[in-house]
Order: sequence, then structure tokens, then C-alpha cells
Amino acid sequence: MNKNKFVYAAFLAIAFAATFSACRDKRSTGLEYARNMYDPIAYNPDQPNKNFKDGKTAQLPPANTKPVGFTEYDQYPNTLEGYNEAGAKMVNPLVADSTTLAEGKHSFVVFCAPCHGEKGDGQGHLVKIEKFNGVPAYQTGASSRGGNMVDLTAGKIYHTITYGVNNMGSHASQITPTDRWKVVLYVQQLQKGQ
Repeated sequence: MNKNKFVYAAFLAIAFAATFSACRDKRSTGLEYARNMYDPIAYNPDQPNKNFKDGKTAQLPPANTKPVGFTEYDQYPNTLEGYNEAGAKMVNPLVADSTTLAEGKHSFVVFCAPCHGEKGDGQGHLVKIEKFNGVPAYQTGASSRGGNMVDLTAGKIYHTITYGVNNMGSHASQITPTDRWKVVLYVQQLQKGQ
């Protein structure tokens, strides 16, 4: 019986020593899978960086550069004259087929319907909860720039999406130029009551 007690005591002593020796280094995390996912190699944007003259990690892009896929829209300025000129001269390059209209409807529902309503009646969710008011309906409303909403040309709609007007901000950063033309096609369908 003494032999069993001795074996049991030895086992406990070894288990005790193994347990506490594993906890000895508090900085050790043990074995980890994909260690570089835990400790990033790259600099954070707000960290100092000795690799640049100014010592900053976040650098401004070189002068006169543009992001990939960026297209400027500076043909018509953000003025009433630019709006009217865009309305007179701009023509939608896209054809109104079922695919283009479906894509235009999708973008309209995502970006425009919260204010303008899914039917273009000016009764979107944000209007109903009284966050905004005075959103005109496409068939019966009057434009704040003069004329009726039903008479807006493709160029005027595109200009408004690009620059915004009144409470409506610019959507140029959210909607690509091609998708803006798709939204224009869909808005023109709403103007007709379709």
C-alpha cells in the first residue's frame, strides 16, 4: 500500500510541476496558427515611419494623380447655368432595355428611394418619419430650380445626382457614372408613371 501512495504522490508532484512550469512565462501564448495574422507586419497609418522624410506612415498621393477608375465630371460646373447647360447638351449613352432598367432600379432603391420613395412619389421612409420634407414627386412635383419634375431631361437628372441639390447631397462618390445613367433611365420611367 505504501508503494501505491508513493506512485500517486510522485504523479501529483510531476503534474503540479508541469502545470506551473507551463505558466511560467506570462508573455508566451503557446502554439498559434498563422502567427502573422495576430501580429501585423505592416505599419499602422498613425505610426511614425522612419522610411519617409516626414516620418509619417500615411502619405499623400503624388500631385496630379487620380485613383484607378476615377472619372472627372467637370464638363458642367455646379451652378444653375451648368445645370441648364447639362440639361440641354447631355444625352444618355445607354439604351433602356430590361437589364439596364433593372440595374437602374436597384441603384435607385438603394440610394434614392429612402427620400424619393420606391414609386418616385416623394414619400420615402425618411420623409415619412419626418427627417426630410419637401421631396418632390417625379410626376406631379415642381423642381426647386424651376419647371416641373416630369419635364427634367436626362442631363439635368444626371447633374443633380452628381452634385446634389438642396437637402440632397452629391451621390458622385457612391454611384459610378455608368450607374448614374442607369438611374436616370429608371427615373425617366418613373416620370412617365411606369
